[in-house]
Amino acid sequence: MSQSAAIWLVIVAAFAAANLPFLSQRWLLLGPRPQQGAKPLLARLGELLLLYALVGGLAFVLERRAGQVAPQGWEFYAVTAALFMTFAFPGFVYRYLLRHRH
Repeated sequence: MSQSAAIWLVIVAAFAAANLPFLSQRWLLLGPRPQQGAKPLLARLGELLLLYALVGGLAFVLERRAGQVAPQGWEFYAVTAALFMTFAFPGFVYRYLLRHRH
């Protein structure tokens, strides 16, 4: 896989993973549905954190396959977390700001 394709794979995976907690009522997409209505926001944020770590792991593996892994400081994680939260905005808008017909 070329380096450009690996970068696009991580970006697309991050966008998809950031929106998944807001688009699904199931726990981690595979588990049971919550018994009392909708999944709480805190659970969605926990899933978002877990998916951020999984996408980071994917990026780490792809970087290691491409060559030497660069050391990262706290700034890197702050910027990538902010980007991940920005990617989650469409899912958040869909779940909490749009009116849904029942």
